[in-house]
Amino acid sequence: MSALLVAKSKLSEPSAQLVQKVLENTEGILRLAPTWVPRSFLMPGRRIKLHPDHIYAYGAHRGGIDERWFASTTPAANDNRELDEGLSYVVHEGKRVFTLAEAVGLEGIKLVGKPIWDTYKRWPVYSKFFDNMGPIPHHMHQSEEQAALIGQQGKPESYYYPPQLNSIGNNFPYTFFGLEPGTTKEDIRRCLERWNEGDNGILNFSKAYKLKPGTGWLVPPCVLHAPGSLVTYEPQWGSDVFGMYQSMVEGRFVPWDLLVKDMPKDKRNDLDFIVGQLDWEGNVNPDFKDAHYLEPIADGNTSREGYVDRWVVYGKVKGKELFSAKELTVEPGCKVTVKDNGAFGLITMQGVGKIGCHPLETPAMIRFGELTSDEYFVTHEAATGGITIANTGTEPLVTLRYFGPGVNPKAPEVGDHKKSR
Repeated sequence: MSALLVAKSKLSEPSAQLVQKVLENTEGILRLAPTWVPRSFLMPGRRIKLHPDHIYAYGAHRGGIDERWFASTTPAANDNRELDEGLSYVVHEGKRVFTLAEAVGLEGIKLVGKPIWDTYKRWPVYSKFFDNMGPIPHHMHQSEEQAALIGQQGKPESYYYPPQLNSIGNNFPYTFFGLEPGTTKEDIRRCLERWNEGDNGILNFSKAYKLKPGTGWLVPPCVLHAPGSLVTYEPQWGSDVFGMYQSMVEGRFVPWDLLVKDMPKDKRNDLDFIVGQLDWEGNVNPDFKDAHYLEPIADGNTSREGYVDRWVVYGKVKGKELFSAKELTVEPGCKVTVKDNGAFGLITMQGVGKIGCHPLETPAMIRFGELTSDEYFVTHEAATGGITIANTGTEPLVTLRYFGPGVNPKAPEVGDHKKSR
């Protein structure tokens, strides 16, 4: 274990008084330390600004770091993980003082707002960058009902491909989604039967879409997807459940355990049960792209005022608005006061400036354990009161911010980008 991880594990539990003091001193805008997460079964794409010497900071046996999580109160579901892996830390006076999860536990209504706190008793969403050299195996995330069978929560998610991190597409900038119309459950069952024979051939029953920076997708639970090699900003539900249905990717074997790890133990060799976890109608939808593809939609006509606020993640999952995200661009010398309906996590993509009384700065490279000024959690009280974001540099200041469930009921619906062209 590194010295940094030892130091983090020794942080004492915060008091309510300490959390209240930090909230007062920061005006409800909490600076967060970078949260890095490794994945043992993937190859890092090396574009999310982590110093190349630190890609394997958790140890080569844990795999390379290919993800950075934002405003997260969700533990990473990795084998042999550190106790706080995946959890965001609040930074105050130049040091980590407590996790965001601990702060929410003590001052939930102030941080996430009464509606979210009363319903979930936590910050139930998070976002991240994932950055891989090649594709991820074709997989799905369980629904709320399926995940409840093992005491977990389901995981709908969404994608946006930030142009600032995607000047190169790496090895496979395409994503397979769903299954081709006409595919049968028996077809997929036979793929599972061939698991130990090499490539089980499941991608023969799917379709790949070319990924375009500046666009995105909304992905419900139980829908198969094999994300490609663009850096992806991914607002999602606060869970880390999944099942890999592809036995081999880029010549690397995918263990059966990664297919069934989030299924009941007595069902982990039941092929009919495993196939039955898929939303069949959703996977074979002949109009899949129309039902899931996203393009940015400007929120109002504000370019003459020196800024543009665009919806980049929007839409409902089974009729519920679970998360959403916006991309704010502020031109040099300009500032804007944004008043949102609820708390949000923010990451700076380009430029320098200020958020309230705090600095915003986009780093070129980050060492593992280093503190930055590019990420913040803005509390419900601060966000609804209005936050001023100013560009003090010579290039556009670009930030991404994501919101929790029910915060933006008037956000666009999937497909509305066609109306704004």
